[in-house]
Amino acid sequence: MRGSVRRLTVWLVALLVVSGASADVKLPKVFGSGMVLQRERAVPIWGWADAGEQVTVTLAGQPAQQATADAAGAWRVALPALPASAEPRTLSISGKNTITLENILVGEVWLCSGQSNMQWSVAASKDFPTEQANANYPLIRHIQVPLVPQSLPQPDFGGAGWQVCSPQTVGGWTACGYFMAVNLHKELNIPIGLINSSWGGTRIEPWVPPGGFAGVADLAALTKQVALADPRTPEYKERLHAYLAELDQWIAAARAGIPANGLLKPAPAYPGELVPLATKEGPQQQPTTLYNGMIHALVPYALRGAIWYQGESNHGEGMLYKLKKQALVEGWRQLWGDPQMPFNFVQIAPYEYGAEPPQVLPLFWEAQAACCDLPGVKMVVTNDIAEYRDIHPKNKQEVGRRLALIALANTYGKQDLVWSGPVFKELVIEEGRLRVKFDHLGGGLQSRDGQPLNWFEIVGEDVDWTKADAVIDGDSVVLTSPAVAKPTAVRFGWAKNAEMNLQNAAGLPARPFRAGTVPKRDWLALRVPQAKDLTLVLDLDLNNLGPSPKYDVDDRAKVAAGFDRVAYFLELQKPGEEMRYVYVEMDPFTQELAKLGVPTLASGAVFQQKVGNVTVISNAPGIVNGTDLQGCNIEFWPHNYGEPNAGGVPNAAGNLWDFGDQRGDPADGYGCMQVHNYEARQTIFALNQWKGGQNADLGIGNSEGRTRDWTFSANAASYNVKRLRVLVKPKG
Repeated sequence: MRGSVRRLTVWLVALLVVSGASADVKLPKVFGSGMVLQRERAVPIWGWADAGEQVTVTLAGQPAQQATADAAGAWRVALPALPASAEPRTLSISGKNTITLENILVGEVWLCSGQSNMQWSVAASKDFPTEQANANYPLIRHIQVPLVPQSLPQPDFGGAGWQVCSPQTVGGWTACGYFMAVNLHKELNIPIGLINSSWGGTRIEPWVPPGGFAGVADLAALTKQVALADPRTPEYKERLHAYLAELDQWIAAARAGIPANGLLKPAPAYPGELVPLATKEGPQQQPTTLYNGMIHALVPYALRGAIWYQGESNHGEGMLYKLKKQALVEGWRQLWGDPQMPFNFVQIAPYEYGAEPPQVLPLFWEAQAACCDLPGVKMVVTNDIAEYRDIHPKNKQEVGRRLALIALANTYGKQDLVWSGPVFKELVIEEGRLRVKFDHLGGGLQSRDGQPLNWFEIVGEDVDWTKADAVIDGDSVVLTSPAVAKPTAVRFGWAKNAEMNLQNAAGLPARPFRAGTVPKRDWLALRVPQAKDLTLVLDLDLNNLGPSPKYDVDDRAKVAAGFDRVAYFLELQKPGEEMRYVYVEMDPFTQELAKLGVPTLASGAVFQQKVGNVTVISNAPGIVNGTDLQGCNIEFWPHNYGEPNAGGVPNAAGNLWDFGDQRGDPADGYGCMQVHNYEARQTIFALNQWKGGQNADLGIGNSEGRTRDWTFSANAASYNVKRLRVLVKPKG
């Protein structure tokens, strides 16, 4: 009996604790001893207590502020705006209990967020022993938000609280934030507080609040995804009710079918779109999860602004990133009720990114620069302090200094400071040359290393992009090339390894850009001069694929006496990327002109054979170029085909689709038009499944995954330019 009473007593005590009975006044983790409060604006202080409890908040030397906890136990006060002060103060919060926070300063508070280059620590940056020894800045403070993704907004987070800068504490701080803070502190002579909420490897979408996505119409798919995973939304409830109705029907049918001993179809699966986002694979990459777990609990802590260093994980998206950044910036500003909140970010640095095409990163740089069109958004450029084979450049001191320059000039009114490197202003086409004018001259344009300016390229009619001779002329750079008589466009720093040397006299680098009109060019004439000796017989825009491809040009009737050589020229281009092309010339494998084009059933083309004296010219990465190549073969047929190496082709695998496949039925099946270099274990080019139109397979070089010949890739729609030409060298 006594044991039962004891257990009942323990249970009642636990129930009182869980139910919040007689709960103490509590504060979120963002408030703590050693913190910095934002100067010159009202400072919200909030927390929780019993419903109806009166809470009194007093900051030393200021009138007390009072609030009454609402029905949910939430309360909030606003301290009046205060001037900056390095005098340590005490903050007291009293209700049924009293919380006392000490060593509180008033100054400037910045939120530091993004991925690994923002999370990157002072200890991992260059010259750490020196920086550690010099880290005696007791007026600089830092708090780290723990790395926790959540499916719904969380009112609080854990962690160690605020730290005061010292040699013992600074090593784990955000390096970009710390070095910015040091420069601000020295210039402004006031306390600086840093709130570090960053996570390496994360995309931008997890940091965006739902309202940010909703405010950008082009991100409607993300808005819908977030809404369907949030049980508070009408979209979630509607979808769940529909599923439950479907499930009820299945249950009724199942019960009715039991007496009949009949077979039953499986129960309807739970809708994947309703699954909580933070329970999915890679929860830290799901939209809103890091806002929910790492930002929401900070709102509305008074801030001056935010700094952001992120993009590596989104760098293949081009201009789409600007829309996501807009959602982030406007979403955060809406949450903090500050439509002008400064948002300063770092443009990611040159980096190799494996075998990725060199123009992908410049397209992303262009999108990041376009973010500066948003009001109050500024960018640090880092192409001069990169480490091309290290995605984490160690010179965070200079990144922090440049972030401080932006803030000092644009937020703190020090307009005499040069805070930006040269920015493209205008392109002027002059006789035989281009003149590029710049803003943000910073005392004049110059070369960082005293060498001729690099990474300027120009283009003109019938000429590909060509390195330009670049000469500084006042506020301009004048561009010429003996190979480009009439230039029409310029690009600067347009490669992932571009570390340009143009800067202003303040030592700040120019950002990449492109301008002008790129003329339409005939890549065959530009890159394959020997093709002038051949005759074009077929020209096919691969946007017009289908069961019977429609040729734009069909001049096979002009070749009557046979031919000595056959050539194929394939051009493929994805939006914003460089044109990829391949030219393959070979001894003829047939004298029937009808069989040179796409090998449809009607054409009668069925070939799996070696071809001789092959010439390959291509700008695609990895393609073996050369003349008189002997180890090459073709696979042309309209049939289905499989992995076995039925033709006994050297180096071919028997368990994947490559250059030795087995032709099968039906004869009017999947279809392939492939040229291979089996000696190099390489597909030169492939066009398969042309009946699928925009779902056809297209590629130059080897594909990845379960095939090497692009079978099943269904990628034709990814190319905005796709063109195949067939040429022959007539006899005689």
